[in-house]
This record gives sequence, structure tokens and C-alpha cells, in this order.
Amino acid sequence: MLIDIGTTCLYVEKTLKSMDVDPSQIDSIFITHTHVDHISGLKVFCKKYNPTVYLTKKMHDEIEQQFKIKNYVYLDEFLEIDDLIVNVIKTSHDSEESVGYIFESNGKNVVYISDTGYINRRYFSKLQNKDLYILESNHDVGMLMQTKRPHHIKIRIIGDEGHLSNKDASNYLARFVGPKTKHIILVHLSEEANDSVLARKTLEQVLKMHNCSVNSIIVASQKERTELIEI
Repeated sequence: MLIDIGTTCLYVEKTLKSMDVDPSQIDSIFITHTHVDHISGLKVFCKKYNPTVYLTKKMHDEIEQQFKIKNYVYLDEFLEIDDLIVNVIKTSHDSEESVGYIFESNGKNVVYISDTGYINRRYFSKLQNKDLYILESNHDVGMLMQTKRPHHIKIRIIGDEGHLSNKDASNYLARFVGPKTKHIILVHLSEEANDSVLARKTLEQVLKMHNCSVNSIIVASQKERTELIEI
């Protein structure tokens, strides 16, 4: 399965093959929202491999204005797909609709949340003590304010429908991680308003302050795939 496909189909194929995964084995794609940096490869990948696309009706309606998806399932708050259990979390982003996911299979749990201005408290209990957290750590507020971006863009990014800062992500993770938690992957870092060393350092400091520990912290890059991890 894939979560989003925000790059070219060719790049996805090459990356999958570098992990000895045949692209035809990808039978499902879970969409978080319809911004182009999350669905740009969807049309071609679906045409070639026809996976089942999981998305909301609003997302589907928006995508259908650009191209047709043959095989799709509308998301509910809870889905069971063979041995995979999926809990869907509503996120807060400046798109028609956006979601995050909690995946569970064989007693292992993975949280994926990106592109959100905040995480609603009503989900906090569901997000506790998972094996792997993949969470947006988009920007350092100080670095963002020093960029040449227009003021209204900066306000959008730090707003409730924008993106999580390093401190936001770190504080959420300190609240969520527990004895089961093995790994954290920080994703969706801004190339202009963030730094991988700073994002990692911020998280390490906040976790230490709250007496939390994990086996590994990985900061994902936009330019290369992360290492494979086992949970």
C-alpha cells in the first residue's frame, strides 16, 4: 500500500523496485488530501496498476474534475481490509477535506498525520502508545518568519489550517509516545523554513523533557527514500 503519491509514477516505480517491491503489488493507495504535492502521480499509477484508492467523497469529487479513478472506496471513520484495521482521523488543512490514519495489523500500529494545523483533542486517546509515528514537522517558526515568503503565506502556514511546526510536532509526540513506541519519522519538512538537524534536536529535547524515549528518530528527506524499518 501507499499513502499518497505526490511525485511522478516513474519515481515511485524506481523507489519501489529499489526495495525489491514490484509496483504491481501495490493494491491500495490511501489519500490524505488533494493538494498536488500529494496526488500528482495518482493518475498515471492508477492507469498502469489499478490499485484501490481510499479517499473521502469530497476528495473523489475534486479529483474527478481532473481525471477518473476506476477503483475506489470512500473512507469511513473505521475500515477493515483483510487483516488491516484503519482508523481515519480528520485533520485541519486548507484543502477541501484532509485526513490522517492509524493503521493496525497483527498487533502493530502505525500513525500517519501530515499537513495539518493542529490535531484535535478528541483523537488523543486513539493516538496513544503506537509502535510507529509518522508525523509532519514542517517548519521552524523563526526560520519561516525570516524567509521572503509573503506575510499572508506565513500566517497561513502557522495557522489552524496550515502545518505543524517542529515544536508542535514534538509536543504532540511527547504526549502520544508510550512503552510500545519504537520509531518516529518526521516528514514534510520545508526546504526553506526548516533544517533536519534542528527538527531532530527539537524533538529530542522535548522528549527528554517529558522523560520519553524511542529506539530511533528518522527525519525524512524530499530527495531520497528513508531507510527501511521493522516494527
